[in-house]
Amino acid sequence: MTDTSGPETVALLAHRGYAAHYPENTLEAMQAAVDAGATLLEFDIQLSRDLVPFLLHDADFKRTAGVEKSAFDLGADEIAAMPVGEEERLGEGFRDVRPPTLLAMVEALAGWKHVTAFVEVKGESIKQFGLEVVLAAVLPVITPVLEQCVVISFDADYVREVRARTGRPIGWAIRTWNEESHELAGQLMPDYLFCNHIKMPAELWAGPWIWVAYEITKPEMAQELAARGVSIFETMWFAEMHTALNTASDK
Repeated sequence: MTDTSGPETVALLAHRGYAAHYPENTLEAMQAAVDAGATLLEFDIQLSRDLVPFLLHDADFKRTAGVEKSAFDLGADEIAAMPVGEEERLGEGFRDVRPPTLLAMVEALAGWKHVTAFVEVKGESIKQFGLEVVLAAVLPVITPVLEQCVVISFDADYVREVRARTGRPIGWAIRTWNEESHELAGQLMPDYLFCNHIKMPAELWAGPWIWVAYEITKPEMAQELAARGVSIFETMWFAEMHTALNTASDK
């Protein structure tokens, strides 16, 4: 299980890497987060037309590349050549950045033995290709670093099957805070429960899981949620949050 001890009162998870200042879900963003002290990384997975898993949040490239093309219509070679420097958000400094394959990310993780990766498999790919196809595309790739990985998804069936096949911890992301989700959490018993902090009520569901909240941008927000039982805080602003929380703990 993830070690969340340390000088901080809360543990930080780098959301799509250090995505506040680097193109999300890229090796550059992951490296920057690790350089800033991150030991927990989160990234998203979508499949190409030919079933190669890439680090992508959206199923299309409109937001990250300004191109209205679906990943599901593109082969791996075409995706690997797509500029995803998020020029509209970040300017022209990342024009050479391209989407990494999951294999490339696994190779990076192999050199970061102290890092745990939360691998979010996106529902669009599961819907497009089917659960079994996506399992077959993802699990063999992460096998060399399986002990460093926690597969997460909004799709409860997917993570249930991952646990059955690997015996590894899983995370389930809650889309709607309601009694149906509460019951499903009790049946699934994930190791981690992810939720948008805006949806979290004052009293969280009791259970054996570790609560993870996103997207956290201010240290006081993390501290308030920690008092309610949240243990891990997912943020695109890793370095700023890390510095602020460590400074607060020194006072």
